[in-house]
Amino acid sequence: MANHLTPRAVLLFDIDGVIRDVGGSYRRAIVETVHHYSGMRPHVASIDALKAEGCWNNDWEASLELLRRGGLGHLPSFEALVEVFNSFYFGGDPEGDPSAWQGFIGSEPLLVEREFFQQLSAAGVAWGFVSGAEPPSARFVLEQRLGLSHPPLIAMGDAPDKPDPTGFLRLATELCGPLGTSTTPVAYLGDTVADVLTVQRARQEQPQQRFLSLAVAPPHLHSPDDRERRGLYEAQLLQAGADAVIPTTLAVLAALEPVLG
Repeated sequence: MANHLTPRAVLLFDIDGVIRDVGGSYRRAIVETVHHYSGMRPHVASIDALKAEGCWNNDWEASLELLRRGGLGHLPSFEALVEVFNSFYFGGDPEGDPSAWQGFIGSEPLLVEREFFQQLSAAGVAWGFVSGAEPPSARFVLEQRLGLSHPPLIAMGDAPDKPDPTGFLRLATELCGPLGTSTTPVAYLGDTVADVLTVQRARQEQPQQRFLSLAVAPPHLHSPDDRERRGLYEAQLLQAGADAVIPTTLAVLAALEPVLG
């Protein structure tokens, strides 16, 4: 059960890099889309650096920006790029039967299991998701792969892209009541600077509400060989204003203990 009448805390999640590993799917689709148009494949560090700027949460826009910075003379239309990107990521009609998808989405490792959300609910934590993923992709991982029933979700198109806090504030209000008058702390766990900035901007709009920005480095930085890059990435998250960086998504309940009382 995702909701409580009087939750002890509200915890909202990003999906990509937090609930599922998209290093071989969404990020790979960025690489292949850029290669499709330019013949060049951007390095993962280049994508990380772009994401660290805090304004490229949308992977279609990120792909186009990498092409622009790469000096491509004639940029494709946004609509054409989206079609190419989705051919790599979904490998089929995004609105169609997921069993027919042949793209990179089929190879996304999960970072949590359904029992994780049961533990949150048992602790009195109401939870939901605020993600820039396309709705079919978000619903696929949450409902079909994790088996969550009607999870509270703000996905692409439901609200302005992060770091605009509109979707975050809307879902938080749905789960804990009017913000600013609620004593229920609201936390957000994400893996990018844009996620951290979303909470910072929420604080500006609702200064009386208690917000907590939690962050985790994306899975592709968790190998022993990437320890230095992960440290730099986590430092960027803290510099952007994260209240804490946790080692994995599964550690989030422990991170909430100070606000649960």
